[in-house]
Amino acid sequence: MQIPSYPEKRPLTTADSTLLQEHFHELQPEISEFCFASLYLFRKAHSYTISRVGESLVLFGQGYDREPYFLPPLGGERGETARMLLAAGHDLYGADEEFVARHLAPAGITAVEDRNSFDYLYLREELATLPGPRFHKKKNRINYFTARHSYRVELFTPEHVPGARQLLREWRRVRGGAPGTPLDLEAEATEEAVSLAGELGLSGVVVLLEGGVAAFALGERLNRDTAVCHFEKTDPFVEGLAQLVNREFSRLLFTDCTFINREQDLGEQGLREAKISYHPVRLVKKYRVAGRQPGRPPAS
Repeated sequence: MQIPSYPEKRPLTTADSTLLQEHFHELQPEISEFCFASLYLFRKAHSYTISRVGESLVLFGQGYDREPYFLPPLGGERGETARMLLAAGHDLYGADEEFVARHLAPAGITAVEDRNSFDYLYLREELATLPGPRFHKKKNRINYFTARHSYRVELFTPEHVPGARQLLREWRRVRGGAPGTPLDLEAEATEEAVSLAGELGLSGVVVLLEGGVAAFALGERLNRDTAVCHFEKTDPFVEGLAQLVNREFSRLLFTDCTFINREQDLGEQGLREAKISYHPVRLVKKYRVAGRQPGRPPAS
């Protein structure tokens, strides 16, 4: 079976912001992918395109492994659209538990957990205050930093863009990452986020050390109760900065939110351990479904 293409499929642009934000406001999503800034900034990394399929709006993309997929449809008969695309041979990525239970399971479609893509959900107040013995090591690292440095924490503004870019250049030099690797693509998205933060509605904090930007974090609102932190970069040679900027992002921003979503770990063991060490209250599960293609078992 030849997988059909959609002639109206086109690259994602900033002009799509209003329409997508309207859908997200109605849906109140839990998965971190359903933020416009995140989709736009990773449009190159994941080759995002947008299309009308039936009465639904559908985002098509590719994983870091270049395998194509579509995200859960927005608007219209979401389940019907997803089932049609699956039957046509397209793979589905990013279905949450509610979507699976409502639209896939009743049709006998098997969805598979994608552990590497689970989002980590935290209580904002806990990240902001680091209460009790569970966070003792985090507080110790912050205290180590604050005892040795004179610093300032400020909300991210355009005046911080040059310093944030300089920090990112140093971060990329130290961390490496060949062109086209996930690390390199994420760094490219971060650089654009720094430049377009105001235009894309990103909020952030910076830590200033000796007059320069030593750390920054940028994020946006995901739903009524949750903000998501998309980007966090720190001087890799300064101990305690990562814990401090994490705390300050949660303390100063989105104070009406109950939760902070800090996205997935992509299966990187060190990143997974770091995220678990902050004691998430829940992992937002995401599922994949294989489309029906020649040589592949059917999706239902």
